[in-house]
Amino acid sequence: MHDIKSLRADPAAFDAGLARRGVAAASGRVLAIDTALRQVQTEVQAMLARRNDLSRDIGAAKARKDDAGAAALMAEVARLKDAIPALEASERALSAEIDAALAELPNLPAADVPDGLDETGNIVVKSHGTIPEFAFKPVEHDIIAARLGYDPDAAARIAGARFAVLKGPLARLHRALGQYMLDVQTGAHGYAETAVPLLVNERAVFGAGQLPKFEEDLFKTSDGRYLISTAEVPLTNLVRESILDEDSLPLRLTALTPCFRSEAGSAGRDTRGLIRQHQFEKVELVAICTPDQAAAEHDHMLGAAEAILEQLGLPYRRMLLCSGDMGFAAKKTFDLEVWLPGQGAYREISSISDCGDFQGRRMAARYRTRGEKGSKGFVNTLNGSGLAVGRTLVAVIENHQQADGSVRVPQVLHAYMGGITELTPA
Repeated sequence: MHDIKSLRADPAAFDAGLARRGVAAASGRVLAIDTALRQVQTEVQAMLARRNDLSRDIGAAKARKDDAGAAALMAEVARLKDAIPALEASERALSAEIDAALAELPNLPAADVPDGLDETGNIVVKSHGTIPEFAFKPVEHDIIAARLGYDPDAAARIAGARFAVLKGPLARLHRALGQYMLDVQTGAHGYAETAVPLLVNERAVFGAGQLPKFEEDLFKTSDGRYLISTAEVPLTNLVRESILDEDSLPLRLTALTPCFRSEAGSAGRDTRGLIRQHQFEKVELVAICTPDQAAAEHDHMLGAAEAILEQLGLPYRRMLLCSGDMGFAAKKTFDLEVWLPGQGAYREISSISDCGDFQGRRMAARYRTRGEKGSKGFVNTLNGSGLAVGRTLVAVIENHQQADGSVRVPQVLHAYMGGITELTPA
């Protein structure tokens, strides 16, 4: 959500920020509603003040035995009593209208975000690892996985397209990856493990910035709840409608959860294999902090996610996303892209975003100095994958494949695999 005071102060800068994201100017529409709202609020306050004055004057008139004067004043009070509710209803309607208009607008990009309208404007800022060379032609993960326990046909019979069934050691490798990631993020990087609901209410989804714009991407239950598309939603909303003590920040939270996405806008993309699923698991990282802490928390979160890739021996690169390729709630985003030899390409495995106070405003989450009554402002939030389990499984399969169709299990996972060091075709 945007700060209407900032928009009033510099509408041209606001529209310029939207333009960098490929969004049409909106300040004129928003400020027109704001002007009407403020005018109605002024009228309501004037009427309420007049009513209070009249009540005092009526008492004085009665004390003077001025029955006619008191009657005239009481008639005016009656007129105000009839007029005020209509104005208050108009005030509520305009307030809802301006909230709805602001809620549809994305966060404005940070000053150091490069301009661009799509992924072609993204910038490589770091590369790590050596792209592996094979004595054979590497194949894509779905071909290898089908020999190791991946059964898409069974998944299709049970649930339809874009679901997966994993069996045997391959399923164990999937579980091992999630547990390993969670252990690293809690043990080495200071994120507190958190068990969260997989079903959340509309307010929580709105607070994270996924409603109203992205409702078609979500699964909604018959009782009005939503299946989470990422643990970012419940983790971030843990502080909604709260005032946090400044010295308790930053909060670093993590959860390993299933995630559910309709993939409404991805028809024809990644229809094979495990890359784009309706249901997948992910270790999510969330930080709640003050504005002064946000840049350091962004760096910390990047390091936490990259550590997983490095320890698994997976080549990757860090991309700074351009203004037109960022998510709705983000002001600055880095994508981590892992190398997939079977595809001969880098593919996204994590997005790590600084959202500024955009989500904090939507959640009414503030911070203050301990002992002081007033808040210092809205909290800042950051989120990222640390990592997506299914896509990491894909990367492990493709990067550690061998000529006979087997897959080497990275050393750091051996303790999670019960002695299995290699997945071999049945």
